[in-house]
Amino acid sequence: MPKLIVFDGNSIANRAFYGIRVLTNREGQFTNAIYGFLNILFKFMDEEQPDYICVAFDLKAPTFRHTQYDKYKAQRKGMPEELASQMPVIKDVLMAMHMTVLQLEGYEADDIIGTVSAQCEAQGMLCTIVTGDKDAFQLVSDLTTVKLPVTKMGNTATETYNVQAVFDKYGVSPRQMIEVKGLMGDPSDNIPGVAGIGEKTALNLIQAFQSIEGVYQNIDHADIKKGVREKLLADREMADISRSLAEIHREVPLATDLTHYIIKPYDAAKLMPLLEKLELKTIIARVRKNQPSNQPIQEVEAVDILTGLTCMELNTPEAVKKLKISDSMTYKLHLEQHAGAKRIGGISIFANGNAYFIPIDGGFFEQEMIASVQHLFEDASIIKNGYDMKSDIVILRQWDIRFDGIGFDVMLAAYLLSPNSAGYPIAELAQTYLSATATNSSYFDVVALSKLCPILKKQLVDNEMLALYDDIELPLSTVLADMEIAGFKVDKKQLNEFSTLLEGKIKDLEFDITALAGESFNINSPKQLGVVLFEKLGLPIIKKTKTGYSTDVDVLEKLKDKHAIIPHLMSYRQLAKLKSTYADGLVHVIEPRTGKIHTSFNQTIAATGRISSTEPNLQNIPIRTELGRQIRKMFVASNDDYVLVDADYSQIELRVLAHIAHDPVMIGAFLNDEDIHRITASQVFAVPLAEVTSQMRSNAKAVNFGIVYGIGEFSLAEDLKISRKEAKRYIDSYLMKYEKVKQYMHDTVESAKEKGYVTTLLNRRRYIPELKSSNFNMRSFGERVAMNSPIQGTAADIIKIAMIAVHD
Repeated sequence: MPKLIVFDGNSIANRAFYGIRVLTNREGQFTNAIYGFLNILFKFMDEEQPDYICVAFDLKAPTFRHTQYDKYKAQRKGMPEELASQMPVIKDVLMAMHMTVLQLEGYEADDIIGTVSAQCEAQGMLCTIVTGDKDAFQLVSDLTTVKLPVTKMGNTATETYNVQAVFDKYGVSPRQMIEVKGLMGDPSDNIPGVAGIGEKTALNLIQAFQSIEGVYQNIDHADIKKGVREKLLADREMADISRSLAEIHREVPLATDLTHYIIKPYDAAKLMPLLEKLELKTIIARVRKNQPSNQPIQEVEAVDILTGLTCMELNTPEAVKKLKISDSMTYKLHLEQHAGAKRIGGISIFANGNAYFIPIDGGFFEQEMIASVQHLFEDASIIKNGYDMKSDIVILRQWDIRFDGIGFDVMLAAYLLSPNSAGYPIAELAQTYLSATATNSSYFDVVALSKLCPILKKQLVDNEMLALYDDIELPLSTVLADMEIAGFKVDKKQLNEFSTLLEGKIKDLEFDITALAGESFNINSPKQLGVVLFEKLGLPIIKKTKTGYSTDVDVLEKLKDKHAIIPHLMSYRQLAKLKSTYADGLVHVIEPRTGKIHTSFNQTIAATGRISSTEPNLQNIPIRTELGRQIRKMFVASNDDYVLVDADYSQIELRVLAHIAHDPVMIGAFLNDEDIHRITASQVFAVPLAEVTSQMRSNAKAVNFGIVYGIGEFSLAEDLKISRKEAKRYIDSYLMKYEKVKQYMHDTVESAKEKGYVTTLLNRRRYIPELKSSNFNMRSFGERVAMNSPIQGTAADIIKIAMIAVHD
């Protein structure tokens, strides 16, 4: 049976816009809604395999519902400019894909969708509606299904609604959803409904009496409570108006010939330049994948980077050993997952104007094949260019190959040029800089890398970042590789004993919590805990979630003086995390071969230039509690002849702020080795140094570091547990005393607005598209980023320089 899929354009674009962080191209065009919209489009095209497709949009003009009820959607604010600027581009992309865009003045997208689904049903055709709007449930039938993208646990999933699914969820038929909405209204559309009637009551009434008309015909029925009856009688007319507003109109004057919506080949001559201008690299690849099979996509000056090259497979150790390279080579390790670990599946090399592929099949000759390339990677006179060479150094060391002669790392360069990107796949870089589409060829990546090296190096020069790359990022990558290889030794015996100790303390807390609650329950279940705290013990409700009461750390913090059970719960959670994440978790990641923990250091994730650690994260080992500090003591030197040395900078970010802002008070304090927090307390609270109390110093410390992070009065008030008015007074007083800091903050934000980015002292850039936002909160966030990124980034750069110096 043929199938049509119709997308609710505004709903999907809106969902994409708010669900994906800010993305822009180099021209400053916002692209996150476009990117998310197309990803959803392709996802459902892949899953549904439709024969026909169309996308419905709203127009700005009033509809017949506004004529019927002048307050319809009156409360809605206009579409954010960042989203509005993307809507016409989405339509341009769709039209270049030869997908029918449907929009008609006087009607909403819902009405267009309803009409299209009715036309499908009339012709016996399956119809799938993709929308984020539950209003579409009224359209569900034996032939029409609604697909609702939803976010659960941070992941996007799809809820599918057929007739049975609607009934299972609401206990009414799809068409009866109109009746339900007529009674309960819809605040998002400003449909009033019957005042005081919510979803639960509305569903009960329609389940019992089938329709609004049926409810009023049985208004005196015993099942309708007195209070509900009074509300219904008071709003009889509004119930009918609301029902009319809620019903989707299914007779919009559209073309009745559904062949208008048949899936056609894309107009690549229009589509590809458009996507390239938007810099949507992964979308370009998906466009090619989703091109209808009945007509292959027309290539638009696609660059074949392998044309004219000699590509040779060297499949024996003897053939590899004959490969002579005089001065430089570009290479790519092809990694595979094997038994939970990475192994080398092959190596591509570009040298002497030719491309070579060396297969490592994991078979009998694996050792010999890898040994045959050892001389190439260990010869310092052969400069090696590649991609993520830090990881390669670590992997090659597992084969006793000691990498030497590091050259140009494309991934590091791409990161410096575009630090806000989510990743830097070779295929995307090739598309962006070479207009080349990735192939399955074993030679593509290495040839692309060889061509990317000079291009990215020139861009580093143009952006005055080559020194940052040559002097910091590249040498740091080898330092981090050596750290990963060396690993961290932990005392496994102590960890196991500590786990046992924590288990005993946790059991004691479980006993106390159960006693205070007066019943046994699952402490780890937020739902059960919520019932105990807010229903049985009657504690004040601080916050609710979709599934019940919130019991997160912020809620418990606000309740800790309300009942003796709360401090016990907070301790329980702290100890449970210590046990699972550290005492037990660290034991599980000890590498049996070395007896150490080998974390991965991420050099290309944080836009500020900071290094992060994963698998496991060793940067968040607890230190604030005595039990937490015990974990740190279990990291030990590799043998008895060694000791662990801890090197760090004192208050580095405040020192950087003093230097960048040229503030004489702060600079004087540091030069004279004075307590900067006591100095700040004296300045902010207008008291002599001798009269600064420990509480004043603590508050001044929060202000000092808060300023570095661009903190606002709300966050400072939360941190210090003071009023927003008092927090504002602290900040204002600080900026009045440290005038140069205030001037720095103002000048930096203004410069960032003009340039679109900020820089560190060593010229690391961070682009801040949020500064262009019309949304106040987004723009304020961008201003905070502008103020703190030069400080955090410069501090990160200085620490990296120190790491290199200590290593060397």
